Amino acid sequence: MKIKLMKSTYFKYLCILVLCVSFSSVEKLPHEFFAKVIGIKDGDTIEVLYNKEPIIIRLAHIDCPEKKQPFGQKAKQFVSDFCFDKEVKIITKGKFDRYRRLIAVVQYKNKILNKQLVANGYALHFKKYSKDTTYNILEKEARFYKKGMWSQKELIEPWLFRKRKVSKKAHQ
Repeated sequence: MKIKLMKSTYFKYLCILVLCVSFSSVEKLPHEFFAKVIGIKDGDTIEVLYNKEPIIIRLAHIDCPEKKQPFGQKAKQFVSDFCFDKEVKIITKGKFDRYRRLIAVVQYKNKILNKQLVANGYALHFKKYSKDTTYNILEKEARFYKKGMWSQKELIEPWLFRKRKVSKKAHQ
C-alpha cells in the first residue's frame, strides 16, 4: 500500500513538473505581441510561432461553426485567407481556456480577424464569454443582410451542435 501511494505521489509531481516546463515560456507572454501564423485549426483557432515556440490561439469573443457544420469549412478558409503565413498582432489578457489555448484578438493590417468573422457571417458573438457589444452589433448586421451562415433557413449554434454531439456519444 505504501509503495503504491509513493508511486502515485511521484507520478503527480512528475506531471506537475512536465506541465510547468512545457508552459513556462507561454505563461510569460506580453499582452500584445507579433507572431507568424503557421496553422489554421478551424474558424476560431489558429497556431502562431512566437520566439520559435508554437502557441495555439483561441479567438476571443466569437464561436465559429464546427468543421462538420454548414459554413465551418468556409470559416476556416476565411481565416486562412485573412492571415495564414502572415505576421499578425496578438492582443490578449493572458487567459487560457480549458484546452490550454491562449484567448486573444488577432489583428492584421488594422483589421481584427475576430470582428471580420462575425461581420461576414462566419462566427457568432459568444455572449457566454464576451460582453463586448460591438460583436453583437456586427452579428445583427450580418444576420440582417443574410451574410454567411445567416443565409441558411435554420441555424444551429456551434455550442448547441457540440452539446448534441456529446449527448449522442453518451447514448451509444
